[in-house]
This record gives sequence, structure tokens and C-alpha cells, in this order.
Amino acid sequence: MLNMSDIMETITMIQEENLDIRTITMGISLFDCADSDVDLACEKIYNKISSRAKNLVSVGESISKKYGIPIVNKRISVTPISILAGVSSSTLPASASESNSSNSNSSIDSSTASATDNLVKYAMTLDRAAKDCGVDFIGGFSALVQKGFAPGDLELIESIPRALSETDLVCSSVNIGSTRAGINMDAAAKMGRIVKETAELTKDKQCIGAAKLVVFCNAVEDNPFMAGAFHGVTEADTVVSVGVSGPGVVRAVLANMPEDAPLDEVAETIKKTAFKITRVGQLVGTEAAEMLGCKFGIVDLSLAPTPAVGDSVAHILEEIGLEKCGTHGTTAALAMLNDAVKKGGVMASSSVGGLSGAFIPVSEDAGMIDAAREGVLTIEKLEAMTAVCSVGLDMIVIPGDTTPETISAIIADEAAIGMVNNKTTAVRVIPAIGLNPGEELNFGGLLGYGPVMPLKSPSPSKMINRGGRIPAPLQSLKN
Repeated sequence: MLNMSDIMETITMIQEENLDIRTITMGISLFDCADSDVDLACEKIYNKISSRAKNLVSVGESISKKYGIPIVNKRISVTPISILAGVSSSTLPASASESNSSNSNSSIDSSTASATDNLVKYAMTLDRAAKDCGVDFIGGFSALVQKGFAPGDLELIESIPRALSETDLVCSSVNIGSTRAGINMDAAAKMGRIVKETAELTKDKQCIGAAKLVVFCNAVEDNPFMAGAFHGVTEADTVVSVGVSGPGVVRAVLANMPEDAPLDEVAETIKKTAFKITRVGQLVGTEAAEMLGCKFGIVDLSLAPTPAVGDSVAHILEEIGLEKCGTHGTTAALAMLNDAVKKGGVMASSSVGGLSGAFIPVSEDAGMIDAAREGVLTIEKLEAMTAVCSVGLDMIVIPGDTTPETISAIIADEAAIGMVNNKTTAVRVIPAIGLNPGEELNFGGLLGYGPVMPLKSPSPSKMINRGGRIPAPLQSLKN
């Protein structure tokens, strides 16, 4: 039987505390679209995405209207495009061309340009299909290179700056490390340069390209959130997953607790609240999958903040008892929050997955924006926080003159945390071309705005230029 108090509580969560379904994401396998002819492969990709996701937006709107639950985004994720690119015989691996001494420099340049052109075709196809389906973003312009580069990987990585600058809805991700494989430092070095180039190519659009690019360690295959979503190779042909968000709900519940309530009671309250939030996601995801005629994937119960007042993970930490997010004690409070959210979620659904926990994207969180402006929240503290939260250094604006080697070192630091702790970590930093610490970059919408955060000045270039691989830690030997 329905409990009237539970119904009223859910209504309050939606109307006053910013509870929403942050995204319904349809994952689509493109393995059957691979073809040695790039143009034919692109045609197959467009046709499959268009046919499978044509009703995604209307179904989301229908469920939202039926239950009165805001569904903010409708998105698509696809098989990592580097896998399809590797099938194409017209995409000559750059490593092969570079090692062939009989080729002239002009022929190398020509083959590299041809490979980039082909990958940009894939990106343009994804963008067109996403726009025709009416979704907000499409993810999967991705490569998985934690243990080395397969055919198609290098070409995709080199094409990222153009692909993200010439499309509107395409998101890109590269996984450079894992607990089982270690860290591919050659890939980390490349990605520092790619992030910088992507920002430079989109500097007239607030460097937005870099906001659509994330570098992972231990990437998961069922993440419904952008920019890191891709449809994993072990997933079913078509699945629907849901990302739930409710920082405002958690904060409101904690605000009603006595200020001297012990932390174990605080954790229990967060856990019970996460349970209720997850049940909403389970309901929406199950119904959406049934209406779309595909499998239900997972509920990602991450607390994903927005710049809106009252919808902030930082404000939850402050409600727990910190004067300002970023001060001493922040990491401990975040660890408790993240753990309680996960425990509540797994009680509510047998299909919890994705990243699930607490996100700390600086430009998307009103409380973190304030703390960064005041200098209380620094990149060093954020790095410590990523050891206990769901993702990593996310949506952080850095000075425009930051060197590629420094960006690579930031990526390597974050990957090391993920590798050693057997968790997903990521880096999404935006070099604000032409801006210095203290100035601000404004993306608008859910991506928000944020101050340019200062970085350390001593160079890590000697280490980064060594390349090679950081071996997997002892924790990897679990069999």
C-alpha cells in the first residue's frame, strides 16, 4: 500500500529540494556498424542510433509528466569509436606510418591527416544523430588505452581537438590506466597536449571543448553521466540507465537534524535518504526500458550538483559541520557522505552501478564555486577529496598558460589515486585560454561557471617526457 506521508515527502523533494532524474541515457552497441568503408560505417551508425533512440526524448517527457518527476537530460552513449576506427582499412595506424622509414614526411602527414578526417567523420555522424534524436549529449568518442594502443586508438586521440571543436553534442573520454594494467604514461603525456589543444580550438566558445573531454583511470562501462559515458563492450545491444541526483534533498534532511547529532546518526540519515532517492530512479529506469523495448541497465545514484542555490554537495558538507568546504575535515566528511549514499542505494536497487556516490565538479556546484573563489578550496585539497568520492578532478578551470606537461602530471596524479585504491578517478580540467588565476570562465547551463584556480609552477616535464608505463600495483594480483 502507498503511504501518504511517503508520497508527500517525495513531492516536497521534487518541488522544494531539487530532486530530479539528472539523465536517462540509452547505451547502444555499434559493433554491427563496423565496416572497412568509413562512409558506409557512418551510415550504419546514423541509422542504428536514429532507429533505437528516436523515442528516447518523448518517453522521458511522458514519464516526467506521468509522475511529476523532472528528467533533466536525455542522452546517448555508444561503443568506443576507436574500436570501429580500428576496423577501417582506410585508417592507417600512425605508429605504423612513423616506423616505416621508406615513407617520406609528406606521406606521413598525408596519412595522419586522412586518419583524422575519418575520425572527424565519425564524430560528425554522432553529432547529427544526436541532434536528430533531440538528446542533450552523446558520449563514446572514446578510447581504452590503459595497457597500450590498439589500431584506431592513436588516430582517435589525435582527432579529439577537431572532433570536439567541430561538433556540439559529442563527448569524449580516454581511459589511460587501471588497477590491473597500471598507467600508460605515453597516453597521459598525449592527453595533456590534447586537452590544451582542445581548449585552444574552442577558446571563442569559453574553451567548451575541454569541458566535453575526460581522462579516466578504471573507467566503468555503464556510466550514464557525461562527459565520460560510453557503452561498454560487455553490455547488451541496447540498454537504458538512469542517473539520479539529490544533493538538495540530503542537505534539507541534515538541516533538520540537531546540531549535536553524532556522526553515525548523520550517516544513517543520509543512507535512508539515498534509499528513497534511488527508488525514484529505479521506477523511472524500469518504466523507460519497458516503453523503449530494451533492457534496463543500472541506476547511478550519484549526488550530482548544479549551480542552482540549494543543490550543492559542498553545502551538504557544510551542513555536516564544516564552516566552508575545503577546510580541514572536508575529506572525512566527504568519505562518510559517499559511503552512506552507496549503502542506501544498494538497499533500494539490485541494479546500482555507474559511478554512484558524490560528485565534486567545481564549476557545477554553487558551494564549491564560493569556496574556490575564497581560496579555501584548492586543487591540492580537491585531489585529496578524490580519494574518497566518486570521480575525480572534475570541471576545474585552470590558467590558460598551463603547459601540456603540467596537465599530463595532473592526469597522472589522479590516475595513481584510482589505480592504487581500485576505484574510478578522472580528470576534466579546462585551460582558460587568455585568463589568469582569479578570473572566471562561464559555460552557462548545467556546466556552470568557475574561477581560474592556481597551479604549482615547478615543471614536471622531465618525468612526463620519460613515457613508458607505471606498473600495476601489488593490489592487482587478486586471482
